[in-house]
Amino acid sequence: MKKPSTHPEAQSADIALLLEGTFPYVSGGVSSWINQIIRAYPEYRFAIVFLGSRREDYGEFRYPLPDNVVHFEEHYLYAPIHWHQQPAPRKGSERGEALALRLIDAFSEGMDSPRAMDAFREAALELLPGGALRLEDFLYSQSAWNIICDIYRKHCADPSFVDFFWTVRIMYQPLWMLARVAHELIPVRAVHCASTGYAGFLGGLMAQTRGTPLILSEHGIYTKERKIDLFKSEWIRDNRNIFQRDPTELSYFRQMWIQFFEWIGRYCYHCADPIIALYEANRLRQVLDGAPAERTFNIPNGIQLARFAPLRTQRPEAPPPVLCLIGRVVPIKDIKTFIRAMRRVVNQRPDAQGWIAGPEDEDPAYATECHNLVRSLGLQEHIRFLGFQRVEALMPQIGLVVLSSISEALPLVLLEGYAAGVPTVTTDVGSCRQLVEGLDDEDRALGHSGMVVPIADPQRLADAALALLGDTAAWQAASQAAIARVERYYTDTLMFARYRKVYETALERTPPAPHAPGDPAWQA
Repeated sequence: MKKPSTHPEAQSADIALLLEGTFPYVSGGVSSWINQIIRAYPEYRFAIVFLGSRREDYGEFRYPLPDNVVHFEEHYLYAPIHWHQQPAPRKGSERGEALALRLIDAFSEGMDSPRAMDAFREAALELLPGGALRLEDFLYSQSAWNIICDIYRKHCADPSFVDFFWTVRIMYQPLWMLARVAHELIPVRAVHCASTGYAGFLGGLMAQTRGTPLILSEHGIYTKERKIDLFKSEWIRDNRNIFQRDPTELSYFRQMWIQFFEWIGRYCYHCADPIIALYEANRLRQVLDGAPAERTFNIPNGIQLARFAPLRTQRPEAPPPVLCLIGRVVPIKDIKTFIRAMRRVVNQRPDAQGWIAGPEDEDPAYATECHNLVRSLGLQEHIRFLGFQRVEALMPQIGLVVLSSISEALPLVLLEGYAAGVPTVTTDVGSCRQLVEGLDDEDRALGHSGMVVPIADPQRLADAALALLGDTAAWQAASQAAIARVERYYTDTLMFARYRKVYETALERTPPAPHAPGDPAWQA
């Protein structure tokens, strides 16, 4: 889809959606949900603030902007700074230096310190244009240099000061850009973030400086997902030699990144009300990570039953021996475990097929490894890479929706399969056990809608799939439980009604015509 040459602009909007690395540039998952939400409320005027890494990391729009998106702007966290003239070396602000030192001292008290959050909130305000913490001072002042050197000497076990210096710059520099966006964004009556992280920091700043109600709804837990990324990342250096390293200890640079995301996540939790999770385990994780429990509740995803219910009549009576993994070909989906499981399945069911339906362009190197694994296991006749497919076209042809992921939230693809009467075999991640076995006594009474297996266990995955596909009565019982569960708990009608109440409550707290930027009443 071609990106429009110009973006819509407005003087004001009802709700600002702050989106980090999702809609409209990335398809599926959270982006699909955002698209649903915007289109569900045509009476509201939405502004979208897209936050990305660098412009070159994104192609064209994957979704057209709905008509009720009246304003769109995009900002890139790691874009180069263009100065009117190169700032000269400077001493730095005494007030800014004192504030930074006070914040560093308060951080030493730990994540639960009220003093640290107060210092963080005070520092966040001073990032705004005209504040005591200026980007030029952070980048070019003697006082900032002294603080960075002092932290390195006291805390960093990595021998490379150069890497430490640039890690600090890359980590904190985007906050000034976000402060500018918070200051300049058009008037809105409510702000809705789909994650914490940088988008959550922006939302927190808008809530703190404007008094705008901040709604936070997390599909996954951002800090947890970033930890997974940081544990695996190869771009974070560890320059310690083999004698300096403790294998049980994370490198200092990884610890810095993790603590950074934990702090900006807590800041967002501090400012947001309500704080919404997709399912109970994630709500409890939010509370553990600093969200006030009284502001948290769950709104599960929902799907449009009318799209999938008619597909139930198109399938044969016996389950087709087709295992279908619907998702991106990326490491977090653990496609390789699915491929290895198919080797065991095919050994016992030579008629079985494994379909992988999802784009391969996000991580081409990993996709190549998956293709090579198929060849090395001799599964070329049994595994098909289909690329992106319409889910409705797949459902009547498959016997199981398979999820081999190492991390998920509440996967829509399982609900779509359920609505079409297709059971699942899934790893025990996110809400998947809840979706298969039920949440409470009433839900559990509906029966199991598939089977749950451990992460990265091809044998257990294969055996569960064989058990369901080899027992038509068990498969049909799982299919009926799947249909009953999705119809009772996971429809888009229920989800939209709950979010309508959230939006109405937030909008009731703000006047219909907010003050314009520059008006003294704008600063809450």
